[in-house]
Order: sequence, then structure tokens, then C-alpha cells
Amino acid sequence: MSSFFNMDSPLWRFLGRLADIMILNIVFLITCIPIVTIGAAWTSLSYVTLKMSRDEESYIVKSYFKAFRQNFRQATVIWILTLAVMLIFYMDFHIIRNMASSMVQIMYVLLSAIALLFGLTLLYVFPVLAKFDNTILNTIKNAFLISISNLPRTLLMLVVIVGSAVLTFLSQQTIAVGLLVWTMIGFALIAFLNAHILVKIFDRYIPD
Repeated sequence: MSSFFNMDSPLWRFLGRLADIMILNIVFLITCIPIVTIGAAWTSLSYVTLKMSRDEESYIVKSYFKAFRQNFRQATVIWILTLAVMLIFYMDFHIIRNMASSMVQIMYVLLSAIALLFGLTLLYVFPVLAKFDNTILNTIKNAFLISISNLPRTLLMLVVIVGSAVLTFLSQQTIAVGLLVWTMIGFALIAFLNAHILVKIFDRYIPD
């Protein structure tokens, strides 16, 4: 019975970690509200979860806003570029759907492949920004190269994200439950799970 009240027990460590992730999720959602700050919020979420995966974090909220301030400019520029690229993809897909040409299927496949590469790069660009000091251009380039050179782990992270989204939209009931889960813990939990993959990847690029 005494072990139950031991703050160093596995149960209490698990509950403490769960509470940290819930707090982190709430802070992340609040800082995403202006929309334009999503890039900085994503970077800060990556910064904290990368530290959490190594048990290096101390104060969750303090570390989050420290990373938010430090990376705000670069993260915001990258996020605006991301939105612009997404808009271009949307317009291109819309144009292709309304084309009457024998090349439509080929063009659709090619555009889908490019969009996939963009998505894989997006998985890394804000974590890379959180972990490494670099220019915006080099951050994007390195995110692309890392995503391709670590393709199995990249696809694993993609499965975690896409799988979670698919489970959310299976039915009206799962949407209702999913909305609650995403609001309480979802975004930070996925970032935390993927952080365990990212630290193994990033270790390869950090000098001993």
C-alpha cells in the first residue's frame, strides 16, 4: 500500500507525465488561436516533447514559451510559406479535376507524389527548427533530406498521425469522442509519441 503513495512509483510517474501532456496540449491550442502563430506553436510543442522524450524537461509551460519567443520569426515565416504552398496545391488539384485531357491521371499522380513529399517534409520542418539553429532555407532543405533518408521512421510517424485522424472520423460517435480527446490531450500526445522517433533520428546528426 505504501508503494501506491510513493511519488517515484511507475503509476505516479505515468500520471505526472499524463498531466504534463494535457497541460502542454492546452497551451498549444491557446497559442494556435491566432492561426498565424501555429508555426511557432508547433515548434514549441516539438521543442518540449523532444525534451520530454529524454526526461530533460523541467518546467513545461516555461520551456514552451521560451521556445515560442526564440523561434517565433522563423517559424512564422515557414508557416506562412506552408499555407501558401497548401493553397497552390489546392488550386492545382482543382484545375486538374476540371481538365478534359488524357493526361489528367498522370498529372494527378505526379501532383499527389509532390504533395506527399511536401507532407513528409512538413513532419520534420518544425521539429528541425526546434532542435537546430539554422537559416529558414536550410531548415526546410534539411527537413526534406532527413525525411527521405529516414523514410521508414518517417512513414511510421505519418501512420501515427493519419491513423489518429482516421479513427476520429469513423463515425459521428468517434467524432464526438475524438473532439474531446484532441482538445484535452491529442495534439501533444501525438507529438510526444513522434518525439521518441525523432530523437533517434536527430541523434545521427548531432556530433558526439
